Amino acid sequence: MNSFWGTCRQKHWLSGNLPKSLGKKHRRRPSIVLLALFLASSALTIGLAPNNQATAQYAPVATSSSNPWQYASFPVENFQQYTSGFGPRRAPTAGASTFHNGLDLAAPLGSYIRNWWHGTVVEMSDHTGCGTMVRIQSGAWQHTYCHLMGRVEVHQGQRYLVDRQGGIVLQQGQQVVAGMRIGRVGMTGRTTGPHLHWELRHNGVLVDPALVLQAMYGGAT
Repeated sequence: MNSFWGTCRQKHWLSGNLPKSLGKKHRRRPSIVLLALFLASSALTIGLAPNNQATAQYAPVATSSSNPWQYASFPVENFQQYTSGFGPRRAPTAGASTFHNGLDLAAPLGSYIRNWWHGTVVEMSDHTGCGTMVRIQSGAWQHTYCHLMGRVEVHQGQRYLVDRQGGIVLQQGQQVVAGMRIGRVGMTGRTTGPHLHWELRHNGVLVDPALVLQAMYGGAT
């Protein structure tokens, strides 16, 4: 486990202070190993549709015998530190829940956010505590990105997330590949500073994103 975090710090984008959910007590839980094996069994591969657009193809096999997460992308550029982990916490702002459904990743205002896994944009909004938000469906997985810059606009009946300064135009229903820039770190909604709130669900059940990152970067060994 220590080698995992050492590798992450060397790669810079996983350096910084770890939230309690990534602490020593959490690392001892055998569920990390079980989750890594479970996640590997539901990996994705990329294919091409007849119109040559990239699509997500879902298969119950690992994409690689050594790393089933080779196509996954860390969600934040210019990552600084984790500021709030998954689980119970003291609400940072009025109206915020005392159970944190995701993982907060701090980065400078305007840093680009990358799509974690190939999928389809199924929802977007800009009127809740989540601020400007995008939700993407990847098979049984659903990943949500909150507090983005920009806003949701409707043109000819189609919904778009628009961040003109950042060059982002994302359409609801659009297919997006892993690593694609889908937004920028902002301060919309209820937030005390610039960060991405990243939330994961599998078949509708919340999953701690820290466990997924550990599986992606070898933390289960």
